[in-house]
Amino acid sequence: MPRKTESRGTCAYCSEVITKRGVTKHLDKCSRRLEALQAAAASSQPVETLWHLRVQDAYDKDFWLDLEMVGSASLDRLDKYLRAIWLECCSHLSKFTIGGWGGSDVGKARIANAVFVPGLVLRHLYDYGTTSETDIKVVDGWQGKPTTKHPIALLARNVQPEAVCQECGRPAQWLCIECLYEEEYKTGHLCEEHVKEHPHDNYGEPTPLFNSPRVGMCGYDGPAEPPY
Repeated sequence: MPRKTESRGTCAYCSEVITKRGVTKHLDKCSRRLEALQAAAASSQPVETLWHLRVQDAYDKDFWLDLEMVGSASLDRLDKYLRAIWLECCSHLSKFTIGGWGGSDVGKARIANAVFVPGLVLRHLYDYGTTSETDIKVVDGWQGKPTTKHPIALLARNVQPEAVCQECGRPAQWLCIECLYEEEYKTGHLCEEHVKEHPHDNYGEPTPLFNSPRVGMCGYDGPAEPPY
């Protein structure tokens, strides 16, 4: 069996494409990142604990984010960020847990410094019906000044996974929900040509493919962009 290609992502500072496992090494030497850190050090912002988080879909590891979160921010801010960049479709309930379903709930009002320690893994559950499950691993923490006025900064993000049209094998830009759920051996992925005349009787029109693990779930329709 051929080895699966390692997931790649884009540095939020310099836009260089890097491997998932090479994110930390790249950030340590990224000139744009270093310039941002130098500017932050010279600013009047207070020094506080900064946390490096690796966020990834619990079941599809090709969807991932590396984030930097200030320790004084609440988990509610992280919940809102995940909703904006990945999850929000119908204002569903959500929560953080240790251990997933049946584990220990962690309140959103708690601040990061009261919860995070290196190596901790939280699971975020969004929508208790068609649930999106996201793992948040605390990679590291250090003292410093944040590079942005916002509580969370995007460090790197996965490149959107490639999808091929189920009809012709060319790059796909659309998802047919009807095929996904009703056709056992079809992916639902369609290219620009085959989406035009593809029948969609029971689930509405196809949805665009977004860089989010929630595509095809509930009413999700993007845009899968960072909120700031």
